[in-house]
Amino acid sequence: QVQLVESGGGLVQPGGSLRLSCSASGFFLDIYAVGWFRQVPGKEREGVSCISSNDGSTYYADSVKGRFTISRDNGKNTVYLQMDSLKPEDTAVYSCAAQHLRAGCTVNKKAYDYWGQGAQVIVSS
Repeated sequence: QVQLVESGGGLVQPGGSLRLSCSASGFFLDIYAVGWFRQVPGKEREGVSCISSNDGSTYYADSVKGRFTISRDNGKNTVYLQMDSLKPEDTAVYSCAAQHLRAGCTVNKKAYDYWGQGAQVIVSS
């Protein structure tokens, strides 16, 4: 059964850090580009970051550049999103997704094949 599972969400104070994990089962994540997306009620899902399958190239939305870091551990079939200097406006449900793509990555959500169920991140004092 093909599955992506996010973990690591929770409540954190402004300025704090969280690390989200996206673990795959039923397929090998190393041939997939992986993206992280977030959504708040009433707004469209936003592409936050992505990482390619072949050379580890990355993309970050301007809103998170310099604060978030995406990485992958193919041996663990897992992709991470390290989130530092968190702000209240980072509060959202974060989802990971996998796209079978030979090179590069995109945050075009329509291009992704598999999605996780999402993890809630709340940034509040």
